Amino acid sequence: MSRVVVVGAGLGGLAAAARLARLRHEVTVVERSNAVGGKAGSFGRDAFRFDTGPSLITLPATIRDLFRKTGKPVESVLELRPLDQLAHYRFADGTTLDVPNTGVNDVATAFQDAFGGRAGEQWRRFYERAERTWDVVRTPFVESALEGPAPLLRLAASRPRDAALVAPWRTLRRLGERSFDDPRLRVWLDRYATYSGSDPRKSPSVLSVVPYVEHAFGGWEVVGGVRRLVDAMYERAVDRGARVRTGAEAVAVTTAAGRVNGVRLADGTVLPVDIVVSDVDATVLYSQLLDPPRPDAVRRVRRATPSSSGFVLLLGIRGRTPQLRRHTVLFGDDPDAEFDAIFGADARPPVRPTVYISATADDAPPDCEAWFVLVNAPRHGSGRGTIDWNAPGLADRYADEVLAVMADRGVDVRDRLAFREIGTPADLETATGSPGGAIYGTSSNGWRAATLRPANRSPVPGLFLVGGSAHPGGGIPLVLMSATLVAEMIGRA
Repeated sequence: MSRVVVVGAGLGGLAAAARLARLRHEVTVVERSNAVGGKAGSFGRDAFRFDTGPSLITLPATIRDLFRKTGKPVESVLELRPLDQLAHYRFADGTTLDVPNTGVNDVATAFQDAFGGRAGEQWRRFYERAERTWDVVRTPFVESALEGPAPLLRLAASRPRDAALVAPWRTLRRLGERSFDDPRLRVWLDRYATYSGSDPRKSPSVLSVVPYVEHAFGGWEVVGGVRRLVDAMYERAVDRGARVRTGAEAVAVTTAAGRVNGVRLADGTVLPVDIVVSDVDATVLYSQLLDPPRPDAVRRVRRATPSSSGFVLLLGIRGRTPQLRRHTVLFGDDPDAEFDAIFGADARPPVRPTVYISATADDAPPDCEAWFVLVNAPRHGSGRGTIDWNAPGLADRYADEVLAVMADRGVDVRDRLAFREIGTPADLETATGSPGGAIYGTSSNGWRAATLRPANRSPVPGLFLVGGSAHPGGGIPLVLMSATLVAEMIGRA
């Protein structure tokens, strides 16, 4: 049995704590804020409640596996419910697309009905290619520890056809151009790069597995909101014997004789450890927490492009919206200009951007709705590729612009607002400690992005990484996979 300290109580940290406590390690979780959950946050006002992080669940098997391996099944504590519809899309030319959550045949029909031509046939071929890609990458690149380019090189040497299918040199944008005649389908595919905070013109085509997974395994929601999942994971970790301390900020991960030996808290307390599991941003870990620091690890993580951030509106809406959709995407007028604004050296708030809406009446007073509105945005900061989101008046002006864009696209709620709450990348940085408010740590920009993502096993013995900034990446399924990988590594040690 080892003394384990988990730094950070996001989903990755809580999942790792539950798994390690189940293996009878002595586990303590320290969290600097007064609440657990990390980026999977929650906000309430006037009987309205909002998930401030993810709301769509894909690969629910990762959640089921966590609960099954640590005790009673997830169905004993949560209800996972399939969505009626994956999303409603509205394109710049006014075309609308409703993507069902009922399997490949119905999705192909929806694409054909919306776009005509060869859209359904081309989408089906794209889906089949993405399915083959998922079969190739799932075990060696997603569900296994990945440290450097060696697995990709082995794949190229032993299975050249599979390597050509993965094609790390081909971008997602290029794959869309090769796969679809209709430019609207290409715009639809581009969106999936933003799932990892990335630019489709630079991210690898292997991200085609993201829409495949969404359509093959379906979209789900947690009844009562993702906050219920956070609470259930917290309770499972505590039930297995983990101790969770909120309001306990880790300021140093100390080492001796070349391996970790303690975690020092802001109040001066030092927790002796055999193992540390970090659920904080990898850049913060290596540049600020690790004592002494590892310049080689800092240089490596900084070689990758940081992910984008997000500008958020939480809207309390009076009245009910006819045919309210759970998830709506209002595509922007000029996708390339939008990506230039988010990822370019001359960063700026995107003009007339793509707007994502997650809306529900379940978490609102009678005859009201709670809307979470997100626009992809550049990170907060003062250097190249960032903007100062704390500049006087900027957040309010941009909130007005986003609401006006929604109105222009047929979703005008300005005269129905009970209130609006604004969340900027600067706010996200303050709340989570993620530099600049980067949602996923590093992006998938560049063909080597996956090999540059921090490994789950650090170069310091006894120090491991979980969460969205580490392998295999951001989003609930991948974060939970990172915890599985770390627990397996520690279990084999």
